[in-house]
Amino acid sequence: MKHYFTRFEEAIKANWERPALGNFRGEVFTFGELATQIAKFHVFFEAIGLKKGDKVALCAKNSARWGVTFFAANTYEAVLVPILADFHPESVNSLVDHSESLVLLTDTDIWSKLDITKMPTIKAVISSSDFSLLYAADEKIQAANDNLDQLFAAKYPKGFAAADVSYPTDNDKDLAIINYTSGTTSAPKGVMLRYECVSANVAFGQKRLPSYPGDTIVSMLPMAHMYGMMFELIYPLCGGSSIYYLGKTPTPALLLGAMAEVKPYLVITVPLVMEKIFKSKVAPVINKPVMKVITAIPGLNQVIFKKIRSTLLTAFGGNVREIVMGGAALNPDVEKWFKKFGLPFTVGYGMTEAAPLLAYEDWYDFAPKSCGKCVDSVEVRIDSDDPYNKVGEIQAKGYSLMSGYYKNEEATKAAFTEDGWMRTGDLGLLDAKGNIFIKGRSKNMILSANGQNIYPEEIEAVVNNQPYVVESVVIDRGARLVALIYMDAEKAKSEGVDLEAYKATIMAEVNKSMPAYSKVNLVEYMDQPFEKTPKMSIKRFMYK
Repeated sequence: MKHYFTRFEEAIKANWERPALGNFRGEVFTFGELATQIAKFHVFFEAIGLKKGDKVALCAKNSARWGVTFFAANTYEAVLVPILADFHPESVNSLVDHSESLVLLTDTDIWSKLDITKMPTIKAVISSSDFSLLYAADEKIQAANDNLDQLFAAKYPKGFAAADVSYPTDNDKDLAIINYTSGTTSAPKGVMLRYECVSANVAFGQKRLPSYPGDTIVSMLPMAHMYGMMFELIYPLCGGSSIYYLGKTPTPALLLGAMAEVKPYLVITVPLVMEKIFKSKVAPVINKPVMKVITAIPGLNQVIFKKIRSTLLTAFGGNVREIVMGGAALNPDVEKWFKKFGLPFTVGYGMTEAAPLLAYEDWYDFAPKSCGKCVDSVEVRIDSDDPYNKVGEIQAKGYSLMSGYYKNEEATKAAFTEDGWMRTGDLGLLDAKGNIFIKGRSKNMILSANGQNIYPEEIEAVVNNQPYVVESVVIDRGARLVALIYMDAEKAKSEGVDLEAYKATIMAEVNKSMPAYSKVNLVEYMDQPFEKTPKMSIKRFMYK
């Protein structure tokens, strides 16, 4: 298997003058400038005595410089500890301390809220905004920073050139990244990933959907999460593609505007974003009475669907080869319409512990309601005596999976079966072709009074398809199923909808398609959107 450092090095040398990392309508680094900045960081790291295997924490907002600092530490063979920028300052303090990081790369505004006394191992803090030194534990570090230009010139007296780019590749089994989980159901844990875990994901991406020089990507996912880090940074950059960071919450208007300008070859996103685009741009069109009639006429409807497909792809910039969604299930009704339009979309499956990919299928072979087939680097099994018909836990084995949780032997032991398969915590089924169908999280499953397994995600999909509903969570409260709903109240009121009366309407509509044991007993409205993780999963543990 080709090391991703080899791919990265080749991409730099072949695309020296091409854009590599940029902020949308802002600063841009060419591949040559990226390599030069990496080399400067390496000189600094060496001067302060940072060694291979030492920890470097990175807590910053998405930007081109996030990518620069990531590769600077990663190619130095420091263990990179990405921390989500929207974690509470106390959590950042704790994770930096827990990881025993020696260097912290962070935004100036984040640094102002942190407490250095709670991060006793930190020797240097560097601004990811302008690469300035924000904190030095001793004079040696301050001197290295003050004399960095001279040190760099001494190491490269003829100037830094493409021929000087060389990264180590004898480290497949070594620890590369400690990625702390988002903590949707528990406190964050440090997932230990080796260089080969990253290489396996990059190799699979380049095999199934190659990226090329001249290709572009709009990055909207958090870089500190493995999904965004892998497929909106490492994988495309290793193919010579250019990445532009959105830098803001991806509202449909902002995202579509950026894609129209950047013209990405690939859209990496979460279902929620695509569902918002569908509701805001597509649903108002297809729900018109005349359109409902037309789309029911064979032949004529294909003309309409082709037109909608063309309009959507043009809105995405006109160059999109595939739309890949992950992190959650796509709403079945939205998926049905996307299929009718012939939209080139697919839904994958992964987790931080797999760096992150477990399953994927090309859009033209994608089975509706599935999340694809297991990737080359893993095997998948269903812990069930009948995996095709009886739901069981999805378990995985392979060389792209984590080594365990950092300094947490108990959690590591609990994550694996006695015969070495990793427990995903997800419940699912297989079909005869190997497609994986996720039914829900094992921790979310509700056991009814008569012993039936209830998967709240399936009920939520129906709830979320009701008019005015934005999102929902179904919980068990004293043997009663309660649907917590956040809706577009402003739109409902503007259309004269009585919200109290609407509760009963929702219940009736949802319960029409539910078996007796899965019927909703109560609907409650939420005043605010649900709290979410950076990958836009609802923090379900907060709602009981």
